[in-house]
Amino acid sequence: MGIITGLFTFLYHFPQIYKWLLKPYYIVSFSMTVAFLLVRKTPGLCEHLSSARDDGNSCEFDWRELEILMFLSAIVMMKNRRAITMEQHIGNLFMFSKVANVILFFRLDIRFGILYLALCVAFVMTCKPPLYMGPEYIKYFSDKTIDEELQRDSRVTWIVEFYANWSSECQSFARIFADLSLKYNCAGLRFGKVDIGRYSDISERYRISTSPLSKQLPSLLLFQGGQEVMRRPMVDNKGRAVTWTFNEENIIREFNLNEIFQKSKKLNKSMSLREKQNSAQPEEGSDELLENSDSNQPTESKKDQ
Repeated sequence: MGIITGLFTFLYHFPQIYKWLLKPYYIVSFSMTVAFLLVRKTPGLCEHLSSARDDGNSCEFDWRELEILMFLSAIVMMKNRRAITMEQHIGNLFMFSKVANVILFFRLDIRFGILYLALCVAFVMTCKPPLYMGPEYIKYFSDKTIDEELQRDSRVTWIVEFYANWSSECQSFARIFADLSLKYNCAGLRFGKVDIGRYSDISERYRISTSPLSKQLPSLLLFQGGQEVMRRPMVDNKGRAVTWTFNEENIIREFNLNEIFQKSKKLNKSMSLREKQNSAQPEEGSDELLENSDSNQPTESKKDQ
């Protein structure tokens, strides 16, 4: 049943997966994921490999290799139970497949193992997952603008994501946060992001650790009246984040987005009405005043443009 569900999920997301695989990062990752399979099954190459099979067929997996591959499948399935986005599913598959490939290549030939491990290190140092570039209603803060923007209007509620570009969890969460901004952004409810991997003083100011061991990235903070009201994930006394799943349902429920959005829409209507009243010009003689003022101003000509 799990295999059938996974197959239908894959077919449903196939157009999106196809676009991902066309990107260089995923092309290289996919190639490294199936590297051992290609080496073991490629005619002309597999005949020269060693094998622990009784029949001596070096172009087929031996029992230890099958055991490692089955263990890999179990690990990926367990990790993907907590995965939210398709990027996380594919990322887990690529990561654990590379680990399994390192073990398989070292077991096959230490020279292959060293070569593959060197390729993995070079890949990690030079290739980064593509950043989310889709539509969003998000304001990006710097260390000089975040405090000013949060305190500019006490009527505006802000939901701010504290992230780092190197964090795979932040990269996977980017699409979810962007979708929420498209659904809930309005005059009284705004969405913001700040890269605390770049602005380390902000992480200290808002008490968010950037250490991978702390598990505090990403962090979502809710600000009302310029003051922090709540954050997720919460942090225990030892500075470690309390486990919390960053999916759309949890964020909407924990942050009461539907209730805040309804209140913010009323604020949006009142602000629009006030702008209309300010832009109105009911005074008599205003047209004449404008005509007189325009006559004293220099007019634009094509030569001046």
